[in-house]
Amino acid sequence: MTDSSAPVAARTPRRAPRRAPLYLHISAWAVPALVLGQFSMLAIIPVAIAVIGTLVDARIRPLRWWAGLLGVVYVTPLAIWLLRPDGAQSLSKDMHPVFVGLIVAVSVVFLIKIYTRRKR
Repeated sequence: MTDSSAPVAARTPRRAPRRAPLYLHISAWAVPALVLGQFSMLAIIPVAIAVIGTLVDARIRPLRWWAGLLGVVYVTPLAIWLLRPDGAQSLSKDMHPVFVGLIVAVSVVFLIKIYTRRKR
């Protein structure tokens, strides 16, 4: 006779769902919102969270190239703004619209990659 007193869920081991952590979702959504809302200097915080998080957290390592691309695209206008002697008072005013478009486009691709990750 078999032991049928244990529930089915207790007999089969459940794997944890493979999804990105909440901090990555929030930071990925915050980057385009801050850049489009003219708070580009504050966007360094979610960009840093996304880049550092993908390097440290093993669950989201496949996303590190996209987070790195987002970091490079964001740092480029930041470096131009910091190195120019006659730059504007804020990063948002000094950033060329092409850079805004690139940052938003890479952020959207990064979000798509977060939500469409394949299970291996």
